[in-house]
Amino acid sequence: MTKIKEIRTKVYQWNGKTVPPQNNFCTNASDLLYEKSDAMSSFRFHEWLICEVETNDGHVGIGNAALAPQLVKNTIDTYLKPLVIGEDPFDYSYIWEKMYRKTLNWGRRGLGMVAISAIDIAIWDVLGKITNKPVFKLLGGRTKEKIPVYASKLYAQPLKQLQEEAEKYKNEGFKMFKSRMGWGPKDGSEGMKKNLQLLEAVREVIGEDTDLMVDCYMGWNLDYTKRMLPKMAKYNLRWLEEPVHADDIHGYAELNNMNIIPISGGEHEFNLFGFKQLLELNAVSYIQYDNNRVGGFTVAQKINALAEAYQIPVVPHAGQMHNYHLTMSNFNCPISEFFPVHEVEVGNELFYYIFEGDPAPVNGMIDLDDNAPGLGLKVTDKYKSDFKILE
Repeated sequence: MTKIKEIRTKVYQWNGKTVPPQNNFCTNASDLLYEKSDAMSSFRFHEWLICEVETNDGHVGIGNAALAPQLVKNTIDTYLKPLVIGEDPFDYSYIWEKMYRKTLNWGRRGLGMVAISAIDIAIWDVLGKITNKPVFKLLGGRTKEKIPVYASKLYAQPLKQLQEEAEKYKNEGFKMFKSRMGWGPKDGSEGMKKNLQLLEAVREVIGEDTDLMVDCYMGWNLDYTKRMLPKMAKYNLRWLEEPVHADDIHGYAELNNMNIIPISGGEHEFNLFGFKQLLELNAVSYIQYDNNRVGGFTVAQKINALAEAYQIPVVPHAGQMHNYHLTMSNFNCPISEFFPVHEVEVGNELFYYIFEGDPAPVNGMIDLDDNAPGLGLKVTDKYKSDFKILE
């Protein structure tokens, strides 16, 4: 009988070239503080965790985590690994509940759930390798010929450069785009004007017959967003993402129920019960969990089913293969996010420097290989000299 024999974790610390911080790059939850240092610093992640689950018959599944990798590594090595070794990977539901319930007093949100996610993703990868099936085939199979993806970068920058970047993605065949807001409440009416100029500049390039989404990354508050929504309405946004911080669930609900611009969120929500509350309050029009934060495939599928019952689409955060398999296998996941390959800036780019197998978009669409078992990923040595690896 197949058993989990070993769990190994590694943290890949990026030591290569990075794009230096820029002012008003993207609003975030630190913006309301009076300090004048790089407000985005705590939200940049220049290291990544890899979690390997090995079975007694030699199969190795790969999971990953991008939030607080060194702390997640310690959590897996110290608390979760002893709970999982010796179990049958096909008992994934039991394994998940075991990890969750044995750490419930401290692990139900944030760090603990990220650690559980890394192991669960690796388990599903190993199940695909054992059965010689891609993960999306185990989750329900192909629900779409290809996955439409949106170009998700367009951080705040000088307007001419912003337009040049938008033009590049348009020429590559993208029909959906996401931009960021650079100014928030402490910047007053002048900051509002600058945010609107960003939207005007992007719309001028991509036209009116494309989807434009906007991300605030928790950098606004309820009052500021209520003032901004009417000003932004003319830009016909598909959604406004994370305008207030993740704990202000009633703020989300108030904004979404204004019915001016659909509100999206969930990137910083960590379990099934949190999404139940969001849905019950009609707090979001789009759910954007990340598979490597909400507990892995085992829980992501439950969130998908719950969201479908409310007819709220799910668009997983950040793209990447652990999310693409969910989009491919669920009717209620219509599109995916795609971060264009780029020099290391915020940190999402690291996925391309650590793994190979991620599909490249063609005319704004990606496809998954029906014949690639598991996630279809492997760790690459191509950029190994740019990383320090902690084992």
